[in-house]
Amino acid sequence: MSIIRIKDKTFKTSITEAEIKARIKALAQQINKDMEGKTPLFLGVLNGAFIFAADLMREMTIPCEISFVKLASYQGTTSTGKIKEVLGINEDLSGRHVIIVEDIVESGQTMKRMIESLGTRNPASIHICTLFFKPDKLREELDIDYVAFRIPDDFIVGYGLDYDHQGRELKDIYTIVEE
Repeated sequence: MSIIRIKDKTFKTSITEAEIKARIKALAQQINKDMEGKTPLFLGVLNGAFIFAADLMREMTIPCEISFVKLASYQGTTSTGKIKEVLGINEDLSGRHVIIVEDIVESGQTMKRMIESLGTRNPASIHICTLFFKPDKLREELDIDYVAFRIPDDFIVGYGLDYDHQGRELKDIYTIVEE
């Protein structure tokens, strides 16, 4: 286990890159099975999900497409609760099977708003695939189809997730250490 420092915070390793890759492979196998005969559109939520989305796509064996949307709701280590769409969706979603690829689901507010927005574009189905899920923080009723890790309500960084714009490049997941 290693200890790192990002700006004014200390973090320790909590999930290794090998564990993450194994869970992503298992998720991809399930999606490949569930979406067989369909051509799903993966919709990666930037910035946090870009590494997860790339690794997930490399494990897909069915025809599929990917696009990205950029939403913002974080400031430092806490969610502001206000979601603003920074970069929108340009694809026609009519009749498409959409899989939202998110780095982390906490309160569920971002996902709820996104599902409501996507629903107006007549997709055949909308599914949620998240790398991390904090069930104790969930405040919205959501069906999350694909979850790699259920985690406690700790602040994490690495593998695309950041602390104040830093740490996304870390290959493992690190949990904040209270000082």
